[in-house]
Amino acid sequence: MKKDNELMLLNITGPDKPGVTAKLTEILAQHNAIILDIGQADIHNNLSLGILVQCPSETSANLMKAALFQSYDLGVQIRFLPISEEDYSRWVDGQGRDRYIITILGRRLTAKQIAGVSRIIADQKMNIDAIKRLTGRIPLDENARTPKASVEFSVRGNPLDKDKMKSDFLTLANDLQMDISFQEDSMYRRMRRLICFDMDSTLIQTEVIDELAVKAGVGDKVKQITESAMRGEIDFCTSFRERCALLKGLDVRVMEEIAQNLPMTEGADRLMRVLKKVGFKIAILSGGFTYFGEHLRRRYGIDYVYANELEVVDGKLTGRYVGDIVDGKRKAELLRLIAQVENVDIRQTVAVGDGANDLPMISLAGLGIAFHAKPKVKATAEQSISTIGLDGILYFLGYKDSYLEERH
Repeated sequence: MKKDNELMLLNITGPDKPGVTAKLTEILAQHNAIILDIGQADIHNNLSLGILVQCPSETSANLMKAALFQSYDLGVQIRFLPISEEDYSRWVDGQGRDRYIITILGRRLTAKQIAGVSRIIADQKMNIDAIKRLTGRIPLDENARTPKASVEFSVRGNPLDKDKMKSDFLTLANDLQMDISFQEDSMYRRMRRLICFDMDSTLIQTEVIDELAVKAGVGDKVKQITESAMRGEIDFCTSFRERCALLKGLDVRVMEEIAQNLPMTEGADRLMRVLKKVGFKIAILSGGFTYFGEHLRRRYGIDYVYANELEVVDGKLTGRYVGDIVDGKRKAELLRLIAQVENVDIRQTVAVGDGANDLPMISLAGLGIAFHAKPKVKATAEQSISTIGLDGILYFLGYKDSYLEERH
C-alpha cells in the first residue's frame, strides 16, 4: 500500500544569486510540501542549500520534475534523497541532546587548527551541526591581513569525557597558538548583561603599583612581590600591605602623570564601545587603586568601580590604605552583589582577569575568562584568551564582525 506522504531531502549547490531560495520554495509550496528542516550557507559566492520536506505521495514526482527544471534555469544542481520515517525519528530524537558552542580564536587560523579541533570533537562522539566564521574575510595580502580570526562550531551530543575534552583543547591551543572556548549553548549564553574586569594587566598593560614603585625608587622590590602574588605564591592581602608600605612619601601628583599615560590593552576601545552599545553593565573589580579605575570610568563610561584607596596626607602617600582590601574573595562578593542590584542572573555574567586573585570571580561568573593569564590561572579557568586582544571576548559572546560594523 502506497504511503500518503513521503520524506525527501533536497540538496541544492551552485553559484549563489538572488532568488534561488525563493523560487525553489515556491515550487514546494505549489505542491503542498511541509518544510521540516532547512539550512543554507554561502562560501565564496557558492551556495549550499538543504531542505528536508514532507510532501503528499501523489505530488512527489511532479514536485521533483518542477524542481529539476527550475534548478536548470537557475544554473544550480539539485539532488533528491528519500528519507525513511525511521531515519527521521532517530534524527528528531538526536535533537534533544545537549548542545555546545566551540569558538576558536587566533591571529590566523589554519587547516591544522581546524582539523585538531574537529578530531577532538569526533573522538568524543559528538556531531558538528554548523560552522560559521565570526571575523571578517581575510585578504590574501599578508600586509593587509586582519590581525585576528575566529570560527564558531555548533556541536550536538554529550561528550564521553568532558574533562579530557577540555584538557585536549587546552593542549591543542598551547601547541598551535590559538584559543578555544567550550560553552554550553544555553539561553544565558545569548543574554549576557554584566561584565566585570580586573584592571591591571587586563584592561591596561601594566601593574600600576609597579609604576608607582618605580617613581618611588623601589621598583624592583615591588615588582617581585607583585609577580609572586599574581602567581598565587603568596597571599594577596599580605603582598598588598607590603607593597603599599614601600610607597610611603611618594608625591600624589605622580598618580595623575601615570593615569594620563596608561597603556590600554589591545582591543579595549573596541570592546568597550560595543559593550556599551548593546547595553552591558560594566564593572572594574580591581586589586589596584581607585584613582586609576575612576580615570577609566570617565574614559569608557564604566558603571561600577571597586578598587583600593591609597591614604594621602599633605599631598604624600602614607604607605597605608583606606577601607577593606579588594582581594579575590571580595571580587567574587562584588560580582554577586552587582548582579543582584542589576537584577541579573549570575549565569548572565562575565568576568575577565589575569591573576590568581581573579579566579574566584572567574569561577563564579557564567562566563569566566582568563586573559593573557599566568599558567596556573589559565589552567584553572574554564575559558582563556592568550593570542589576541580584549575584543576577542566579543567572539566568545557570539558576535560576528558583520554585526559590529558601524552602519551610517
